[in-house]
Amino acid sequence: MYPGEAETNNDIGEPKLHVRAGGRKGRRAKRSVEKAGIGRPYIVRSLPPHDILAEESLVRIEETSEAILAEIGIEFRDDPTALDLWRKAGAEIDGVLVKFPKGMIRELLKTAPAEFTQHARNPANNVVIGGSNVVFAPAYGSPFVMDLDEGRRYGTIEDFRNFIKLAQSSPWLHHSGGTICEPVDVPVNKRHLDMVQAHVTLSDRPFLGSVTAEERAEDSIDMARLVFGRDFVDRNCVIMGNLNVNSPLVWDGTMTSVLRAYARANQGTVLVPFILGGAMGPVTMAGAIAQAHAETLAGCALTQLVRPGAPVVYGNFLSSTSLKSGSPTFGTPEPASGSLVVGQLARRQGLPLRCAGNFTTSKLPDAHAMNEGTMSMLSAINCGANFVLHSAGFLDGLLSMSYEKFMMDADFCGALHTYLDSVPVDDNSLALDAFRQVGPGNHFFGCDHTMRNYETAYFEAALADNDPYEKWQEGGSVDAATRANTAWKETLAAYEAPPLDPAIAEALDDFVSRKKSTTEDLWH
Repeated sequence: MYPGEAETNNDIGEPKLHVRAGGRKGRRAKRSVEKAGIGRPYIVRSLPPHDILAEESLVRIEETSEAILAEIGIEFRDDPTALDLWRKAGAEIDGVLVKFPKGMIRELLKTAPAEFTQHARNPANNVVIGGSNVVFAPAYGSPFVMDLDEGRRYGTIEDFRNFIKLAQSSPWLHHSGGTICEPVDVPVNKRHLDMVQAHVTLSDRPFLGSVTAEERAEDSIDMARLVFGRDFVDRNCVIMGNLNVNSPLVWDGTMTSVLRAYARANQGTVLVPFILGGAMGPVTMAGAIAQAHAETLAGCALTQLVRPGAPVVYGNFLSSTSLKSGSPTFGTPEPASGSLVVGQLARRQGLPLRCAGNFTTSKLPDAHAMNEGTMSMLSAINCGANFVLHSAGFLDGLLSMSYEKFMMDADFCGALHTYLDSVPVDDNSLALDAFRQVGPGNHFFGCDHTMRNYETAYFEAALADNDPYEKWQEGGSVDAATRANTAWKETLAAYEAPPLDPAIAEALDDFVSRKKSTTEDLWH
């Protein structure tokens, strides 16, 4: 038993889901939760991922990646320890440039787990990452937040806590995420303490820790040890770090020192190139994918040099660029198709996958946002992604976290639960008894089969308005973003923090206070 395990008593063992109960929409939302399976901590997909490239094309991409690794190499800057690890493993070192003999990376990755569990402080919310499993987490990293009332502004710790509460309250998200927005009202060198504490106290789902400096990663891991116990953390993944390659072909010392900290502690890393086509990589998808494959595999292999068997997630973030202006574009079709190829490569390598998400450059939670977000999110679903960061709230090219879009995206995640369940085929779903009862030329509305299934037959989005036009007009002609505005306010008003052992809460308070008191505030 570890601290917090008592929270799995029958009265609190299942996640508390705040589904509004008022009126027809509340009943509809509850039916959708029941259909999807209340308390499902993650999705086990029945819908297979799409394989779009044939063997010959996949081999050519892999061979190009091998050539990049062996002939061009990757720089590992400002991290002598990483260079020493590569040297001992047999790589060719020239200054900070590392070149890898063909087959070396693939051999090192044999110890990386194809599937692993990230434990939550409420074990009912543990997630399994890899295989056929899908985990949805909120968007990550925005310096700004938005809502219809106050517009765009810098994020605060209050906003950060609000988004954790919204994620915890959603039946469609499985993970608390990480830096959901940047709380700029807290010093740069101390905000990681408040963020990790907020994840632990306001949610009982898995979460991500800090990656901005090695000591901040160590603080995050130490706080996780206060929650789960040091021995449990040494044996199990309870926290992960999401780290970016400095594309093209550079791993900088900040990222690799943080990578080593998480791997050393047997905790998870999600390693992600961020390639803007034409800027940090080729404009052609095949070339960008080959580059990303090389960058990601090198990072994944480094975790295994630090600690064989350490959990690691193969990450990818493909994006196009407006070549007229140089601005990044999101939710476009080329990276969406590219993500499907990335999924094939990750499966061939036998690693869990983080890929794509709900991306958009729209500045408002509007049709533009949902068009691009749907394109991109479906690519994550159809490529076989296991951990989907940026599932909800992403707006303004990831510069802004939107309250309204968070609610709209979470609704869409609910629909994806049903989509990933595919089409069940059994005696009930084939409905032969209904055909026998109804016969030719009659309707199915009142037959026994319909009455048995009507409450759970179809997913019904909580924010959708399916009333006739006249009734919608009489109700004030309220659009989706305005409905979402009402929904996030109602959700926050109904939020209740999940129970937490007072001793753990006190230990976290003491840790944070001591850490803050020993250093001066830094704002840059």
